[in-house]
Amino acid sequence: MNGFRAVFSVAGPWLPVLSFLARLPAALCPIGTLMMLTELEGIARAGVVAGMLWLGQAVGGPPIGRLADRCGHRPVILVAAPANAVAAVALVGSVLGGLPVAASALLAGLVGLTMPQVGPLSRTRWIALTASRPEGKELTARALSLDTTIDEISFMAGPALAATVVVVCHPSAALLLAALLSAVCGVLFGLHPTTPGPVRSGPGTAAGVRLASPALIVLCAMALAQGLIWGGANAGVSALSEHLGDAGMAGFVWGAMAVTSALAGLVATARPGKRDLTVRLRLAIVAQTLLVLPLLAVSGFAGTTLVIAGIGAAVAPHLIAVFGLAERVAPAVRMGEAMTLLGSGLIVGQGVAALAAGPLAQAYGFRAAFGVSCAAGLAACAVALVLVRGRRFTPVSAGSGRPAPSATQVSPPAPEPAPAADRRA
Repeated sequence: MNGFRAVFSVAGPWLPVLSFLARLPAALCPIGTLMMLTELEGIARAGVVAGMLWLGQAVGGPPIGRLADRCGHRPVILVAAPANAVAAVALVGSVLGGLPVAASALLAGLVGLTMPQVGPLSRTRWIALTASRPEGKELTARALSLDTTIDEISFMAGPALAATVVVVCHPSAALLLAALLSAVCGVLFGLHPTTPGPVRSGPGTAAGVRLASPALIVLCAMALAQGLIWGGANAGVSALSEHLGDAGMAGFVWGAMAVTSALAGLVATARPGKRDLTVRLRLAIVAQTLLVLPLLAVSGFAGTTLVIAGIGAAVAPHLIAVFGLAERVAPAVRMGEAMTLLGSGLIVGQGVAALAAGPLAQAYGFRAAFGVSCAAGLAACAVALVLVRGRRFTPVSAGSGRPAPSATQVSPPAPEPAPAADRRA
């Protein structure tokens, strides 16, 4: 438990609780929109409106991260969270009021655009809180591991919670719950005393520091590949459940990944490991790709659940390494934007995979959708094995965006001692 105590000692136990509750809307809104529209207006409209929400999330993430870096997290979150709640309520009103699908799609896009990006900004906050500690490097690794685990738990709890409130209450209940969580917990997350202010580095600010680098582009590619793996597997599980005549089982099968991923994240928080993050990333994505391949042979719920659970054991280690390397290579003054870029990569990957895997599953069966995940995993392995190398991921100096000097370059060589005559003088 020492690893968890070390993390909680930085900000107290309430920050992880608030960040979990405040990021639930990101998991509730897409599935809640899909369920509400499917029941009230049909699957065709549901796909269009939910797709617009995903697109809004992907597009809106980096600008929100950039504003948080330049203006501080608090004002950005305190504007985005209530705006997101209002947009979600307006989306419900448009559907219940019978407005055209174009109006609902526009409001769904607004819901996505105003999503407060609690997950990426929470990671940025932990980095800021732990960087100045004596045990900063190890503590940052533990904090990012814990935060990734919270992401996985919200990923598991969101769809289950949405399904429960829709069945018990009303088709719109999941979206209204998301609005309530944004308005209350999102605001409290923004008001928490640990909220970072504007990041400055000497005379420069975030506006003058370059973000793009080969290393960050590689990490965005890895995040995109992870989203593709998720999206293809999710579509395949849904197609398999429909093929077996029990579509409702898809959520339970898919939840197995979140359970094992969360457990792996907890282990990583307690024992971060000694290997460099680049090595851990390569090992995690190779393991995940090997664990995805058996999906091409499954035919029932039991086998699919077992394979999906196995994949989850490699998901958290991969994401922990991706976000940990981003903390290493992104300039501190633009860390929020870097984290939201990676989050957008995950979302775009899921959306692209869903667009490709859905028609493939309909035309050729559920194994074709699983093939998308396998192809994405193989591509990710190639990128990781060739491009994820230690020399490419040299830590940057604070605020400059340039590599930090190595241990042998920290200080210039000592000057030659003066001749004896000069010393006497």
